[in-house]
Amino acid sequence: MDGRQCYDLLVIGGGSGGLACAKEAAQLGKKVALLDYVEPSPRGTRWGLGGTCVNVGCIPKKLMHQAALLGGMIRDAPHYGWRVAQAPHDWATMADAVQNHVKSLNWGHRVQLQDRKVKYFNVKASFVDTHTVCGVSKGGEETLLSAEHIVIATGGRPRYPTHVEGALEYGITSDDLFWLKESPGKTLVVGASYVALECAGFLTGLGLDTTVMIRSVPLRAFDQQMALLVTEHMAGHGTRVLRGCAPERVEKLPGQQLRVTWVDLASDRKDAGTFDTVLWAIGRVPETASLNLEKAGVRTNPITGKILVDAQEATSIPHIYAIGDVAEGRPELTPTAIMAGRLLAQRLSGRTSDLMDYSSVPTTVFTPLEYGCVGLSEEAAVARHGEEHVEVYHAFYKPLEFTVPQRDASQCYVKMVCLREPPQLVLGLHFLGPNAGEVTQGFALGIKCGASFQQVIRTVGIHPTCAEEVAKLRVSKRSGLDPTVTGC
Repeated sequence: MDGRQCYDLLVIGGGSGGLACAKEAAQLGKKVALLDYVEPSPRGTRWGLGGTCVNVGCIPKKLMHQAALLGGMIRDAPHYGWRVAQAPHDWATMADAVQNHVKSLNWGHRVQLQDRKVKYFNVKASFVDTHTVCGVSKGGEETLLSAEHIVIATGGRPRYPTHVEGALEYGITSDDLFWLKESPGKTLVVGASYVALECAGFLTGLGLDTTVMIRSVPLRAFDQQMALLVTEHMAGHGTRVLRGCAPERVEKLPGQQLRVTWVDLASDRKDAGTFDTVLWAIGRVPETASLNLEKAGVRTNPITGKILVDAQEATSIPHIYAIGDVAEGRPELTPTAIMAGRLLAQRLSGRTSDLMDYSSVPTTVFTPLEYGCVGLSEEAAVARHGEEHVEVYHAFYKPLEFTVPQRDASQCYVKMVCLREPPQLVLGLHFLGPNAGEVTQGFALGIKCGASFQQVIRTVGIHPTCAEEVAKLRVSKRSGLDPTVTGC
């Protein structure tokens, strides 16, 4: 066997899905190896085991979002009687704390793999044939590994707009932002994705001059009424929003600042601005290019580059699987990758035949005013069932904690998309307001279990909370009545 090492299962990729799959399979008695290698970003940023979520995604993003929210609380504090100095934010202190936490998670994953007896290889993997992978270490040493089953969980990396002059040389992405030791300063965020809006939101919240440039529509994959409210709130709270614009060129000025030239797509008028940092957040590309998938016969979508999979997560080669962001048609979300990985390991171990259910997956966009959702958008519900068969209940509300400091609550909004026919099955829930992730997670269980509108309105609310506004929904869009909540 040419000195190759043999396993029951090889997992390529040490992100959320890959780690979950490897640990679960090992716990169920399989001999497992996990291969992970982080290619440095074009700016040279590198990180440890754990994938995007741990290192350059969910975890540092949520912590920096929290830092920004604390700034708002400090501004509210005097209204509640606290004599608090309005001090400026120190990026270096925050970055050091966040990065230290991330490093602790890297170490924790290493320890967990060791405890579960998963063999970890810090090597770059590529296929040799349908059952064999070659791993190349940083020093160039090669290791051959074979397995009965192979799981690809390599995720994706940020896309650079290579057609824009200077984009690669002078821009950064989310792969770099969370590892900056010094403040990015005045920042232009290019993109309309949740990554773009989240980053622009917390940068503004930390007191930085921030502009977000949106080519077409924000949050394209989400409910568009909610997306509009999200961007309206950001624009009203300090983030400059350039709509219908596209960058053309990035140049470095003598003083190290960056001059960006862009075009207004409607008028074809060009404009320019000077920034300290340009952050590209225009989407992600799957990490498949270096895997030599053709050697194994694994098929990909020629447009997206993602790996084609069936309901079992199997690729075009039945014993090779793909989970998480690298798989075609899957939500690019950590919890779905984790659950898909665990279920796959359980099926390979003969413990279950259950498949991952990708319907009604809850998620939250951590913009300054958080947007949580589960199920269908209003547009998707109408497209699937017809407008005459859909009822939408909605409300504009004011969080109690906003009242004393007289915070603007114009965009605090909740809507529930239901079938019109009794008992009015809930198709989707959309919540914009504080702690949206916490609110949405709870209601997601009910919706997953087939909750109806009648059951929701018979649920006693917890008072006073923002979450109770969901249980208090009574006004339908079709009625034309004012959906603004009054009283307590």
